[in-house]
Amino acid sequence: MKFATTAMALVLSASAVFADDKVTIEFAYPYSHLFDVTYEAMMPAFHAAHPNIDVKFRATYESYEDGTNTVLREAVSGNLPDVSMQGLNRQQILVDKGIAKSLEPFIAKEADFAKDGYHEAMLSLSTFDNKVHGLPFSVSLPVGYYNMDILEAGGIEQLPTTWDEVIAACETMKANGVDNPIFWGWNITGNWFMQALMWSQDKAIVEDAAVTLDSPEALNALKQMQAIFDKCEMQNLEWKAALSSFSAGEIGMMFWSTSALGAVERSQGDFEMVTGPFPGMSETPKGLPAGGNAALLTSTSDDPKVQDAAWTWLKFITSGEGAAEVAKTTGYMPPNKAANEVILADFYQQNPNKQTAVDQLPLLRDWLAYPGDNGLAITQVIYDSIERIVTKDATDMEDLQQEMVDEVNDLLGNS
Repeated sequence: MKFATTAMALVLSASAVFADDKVTIEFAYPYSHLFDVTYEAMMPAFHAAHPNIDVKFRATYESYEDGTNTVLREAVSGNLPDVSMQGLNRQQILVDKGIAKSLEPFIAKEADFAKDGYHEAMLSLSTFDNKVHGLPFSVSLPVGYYNMDILEAGGIEQLPTTWDEVIAACETMKANGVDNPIFWGWNITGNWFMQALMWSQDKAIVEDAAVTLDSPEALNALKQMQAIFDKCEMQNLEWKAALSSFSAGEIGMMFWSTSALGAVERSQGDFEMVTGPFPGMSETPKGLPAGGNAALLTSTSDDPKVQDAAWTWLKFITSGEGAAEVAKTTGYMPPNKAANEVILADFYQQNPNKQTAVDQLPLLRDWLAYPGDNGLAITQVIYDSIERIVTKDATDMEDLQQEMVDEVNDLLGNS
């Protein structure tokens, strides 16, 4: 009995020590429909490697804009998560406000950090004032999704390479009885497709802290959108509804981020789907914006154990093993050479629809944030203006361009 009592005391003592060593960190990320399955796939390996770290998942952000707004509010209320996943184009404001912490002190302690496979070019997306503030988690590019059953029924055998060819395909499908031949992702986060059309012409939407909406390239982009929307008779669908409609086999062509590929494939109906490169404006795009997100350390804890645990989680989800799950469960490309070159050997050969975005990597350009504290408001101005094209509320693109320029200048204090 004395032995049993002593043994029990040792067990309870060990349990107490383990409980004391247990560290809980809080984590928040966007787009549950894309990433829930990714984190579920990661957790067993993480728990096995780090049983003393408990990751508490907060409610997901609806979008990158929602994620940034949420973190800005939480910074004021003192309720920040320890790690936050933010859009690549939304990091700057969080760095400027001191919310996203430099990762340099943690990186300095990692003797083999470079060997973990982080692409220097990808790290540069999260580097400000020569200091790394985030580790890229996923990178995407715009692509075309095609329902080959619908296209082939109309005699369309070649994927379009220009928007004129896309419009011609729309007209063919309409003549063949297809009610909604296209969804073009104008309402994707961060005005991403507006920037895609700008970069297609080798023009940045932000230059020297100025928004270039007054440029000829911006007008060309507006006119190109108008042609697509009007000539394809595109319906004004909310983006989640559009993805569901395409998955159900109701839309012939969808232009969206490669990020949604995993979700579309999991819900895809009985039809052949292929992806293709993002079409250009009369020629191959000269550039395309890099979408995706990065993991930022936003913890306000003074406890070194919490900080180290947050770094451990942040590093795991962006490293080879964690990043590989991104490619397997979504259409994102992992910004980590270890995942691409080792863990995912032969992966893209076996998944050609995911290869499309990889083939476009030479076109990768920055997804640009709008300058100043009103960057999110500028995003909304552009969003609202494009929606006016979709709904035919705006028909003169030169007038619309001037209205956009005036509104943005007001937000920048340039009026």
